[in-house]
Amino acid sequence: MKLRKRLITGDGRARSLATLSVACVALAAPTGALASPPAQQVRSPRPLTAPTSGIAAQWAVGAPAARLALTARSAILIEQSTGQVLYAANAGAEVAIASTTKLMTALLTVEHVPRLSTTFTAPNYYAAAADSQIGLAPGERMSVHDLLLGLLIPSADDAAEDLAYNIGGHSVARFVAMMNARARELGLTHTHYSTPSGLDTPGNYSSAADLVKLSVYVLEHHPWLRHAVSLPHALLRSGSHRRYVVSTDTLLSEVPWINGIKTGHTADAGYVLVGSGTRGGMTLVSAVLGTASQAARDASTLALLRYGFSSFGLEHPVVGGSVVARPTVSDSPGVRVGVFTTRGVSEMVARATRLTTRIEVPHQLAGPLRAHTVVGSVVVFDGRRVVARVPLELSRTLPAISPLTLVGRFLSRTTTLIVLVLLIGGASVLARRRWGGRRADGTAEEAEIAAPQVVAERAVAANRASELEQAAGAERAAAVERERRRAEREARRRSGTGDPASTSAQDRA
Repeated sequence: MKLRKRLITGDGRARSLATLSVACVALAAPTGALASPPAQQVRSPRPLTAPTSGIAAQWAVGAPAARLALTARSAILIEQSTGQVLYAANAGAEVAIASTTKLMTALLTVEHVPRLSTTFTAPNYYAAAADSQIGLAPGERMSVHDLLLGLLIPSADDAAEDLAYNIGGHSVARFVAMMNARARELGLTHTHYSTPSGLDTPGNYSSAADLVKLSVYVLEHHPWLRHAVSLPHALLRSGSHRRYVVSTDTLLSEVPWINGIKTGHTADAGYVLVGSGTRGGMTLVSAVLGTASQAARDASTLALLRYGFSSFGLEHPVVGGSVVARPTVSDSPGVRVGVFTTRGVSEMVARATRLTTRIEVPHQLAGPLRAHTVVGSVVVFDGRRVVARVPLELSRTLPAISPLTLVGRFLSRTTTLIVLVLLIGGASVLARRRWGGRRADGTAEEAEIAAPQVVAERAVAANRASELEQAAGAERAAAVERERRRAEREARRRSGTGDPASTSAQDRA
């Protein structure tokens, strides 16, 4: 199985992509799903030779139909971690399930009794001689730990009654009501209980699909139960005496990779087995119901599990929390930020299937963006079919670039400086030209505004000048007259002809 990746980035905006879970293939029960048949019909059930689930349509890749002819009334095979259905036939049919009922009894026990060392007193219950039991006597005290081992390994009915009676508040009926309530909570829609042990009782039934769903829940949530169902034998140390018990699931001691889970057998149910196996890091869970014998039950279980391991593989195309791309950061040369997957993807695929992944994230990211912001996705393809889409988130916060930083980076560039010098020089020349034009325009405008005032001032100045000139003319004329008279006096005095008295009067004048 090959896995290849290719990185595709784009300049588009980062967008939030919804998480797409790995989907389980829906069960498709064929028409005429069988109800629980009479006891005489159990020993010759019709074989199941064709899968009904979508993924098992890749049938030809694994075992052909002739190699997987199951003598079971209904059957199913799933991968535990993904829940993907690899094979299903009549998987939703409601049929008697015998002692696989005890899986729910065990689940309720560990959920309601926090300490397995707790001791219960056995009620007055007398099992039929043909029933599986560990021989509890009424009033015998045994630990919950050992009662669970007795319940799951040798499938003891008296252990089931003991647990139900004590957990149900001295009422088995109340415990059965608790079983049905828990079934509804777990979504077991084709399941109903009327007994804690699984003896043939009206209203006690389930389906292959519900049984593996319940089994996977038990395996994943209760490690102690997972360990208990894998034991081929055990020693019960509490009670009135020690008891050595052996599992009714003989495959546990015969096949190394088989690790559970629970058998069952009644006249109505036939032989039932919910099985599990782990190989190559992959765990498969199966259920076969209504087989005619223990040998047919074991053979059908092994056929299902081997088919799954040989035909399918568990791939992990996306690992959760891994950094898958490092886009650049806008306006930050040389800086990159990691984006990581928000979850992993595990996918069961046929051995010949070729998975591919495509990373969708922008070439460049720009802040401000908070850490864990979804900026892209990883898309997983099975051919052209989209198997999963995983969001990608930022590994750290991207702050916004400050304006001063942007200006500094812009100005530090040589080409930027040259352009700025040219722009500043051109702007200076243009400014001077505009200033000169504005100055000329301003002078003319000022002259035009000041013209009337200047004319008025000039007229006043002319009048003043004229007045001064007139005054100066009169003064000059008086001075000339005085000079003439003085000259005449001087002439008369020298000639001696003038009258001194008149001369003196004239001088005064």
